[in-house]
Amino acid sequence: MEEKFKQEPSDVVKIVLFGPESTGKTTLSEQLARHYNSVWVPEYAREYLQDKWNNERKTCEPKDLLPIAEGQMRLENALAKKANDILICDTDLLETKVYSEAYYLGYCDPTLEKYALENTYDLYLLTYIDTPWEKDDLRDKPDERERMFLYFKDTLEEYGRNFVILKGDKKTRLSKAVEHIDKLLKK
Repeated sequence: MEEKFKQEPSDVVKIVLFGPESTGKTTLSEQLARHYNSVWVPEYAREYLQDKWNNERKTCEPKDLLPIAEGQMRLENALAKKANDILICDTDLLETKVYSEAYYLGYCDPTLEKYALENTYDLYLLTYIDTPWEKDDLRDKPDERERMFLYFKDTLEEYGRNFVILKGDKKTRLSKAVEHIDKLLKK
């Protein structure tokens, strides 16, 4: 049963956009996929939680995290088969783990935590909070962006993940991301 949270073997270079809400991850995911003529994995939680909000007027609850993680990995594994040399992921299970702990008093389902730590990526692009906040039905912590950014950064450091911080406007972020990804692709 837990296999549905595991990455399937793949030879593609996997890049994750990682960071607090409303910091440009989706925009940059799309730009990078276009730049590398590949595919990108959208954030499954957005669709899942928007549907929940539209149908029930409820936000995320702890019981939603495993279905979100399962949906995310289903998307990632399917799109990895369609990618050329690189797969851009708008999020990963480690991000879901961070949100679980931040929103639910340090709690993370053991299955989610296990695969958040076991699944591997070549590079994390940590998006800084210097982008304008954009309100929507799901975003809810505009005043906690700095605290959340530090939580994301500390998590990457704690688990020894390869990452770079992206700051600046869209063009600057794209340029820095491409520079770091190109180094990986040359290895």
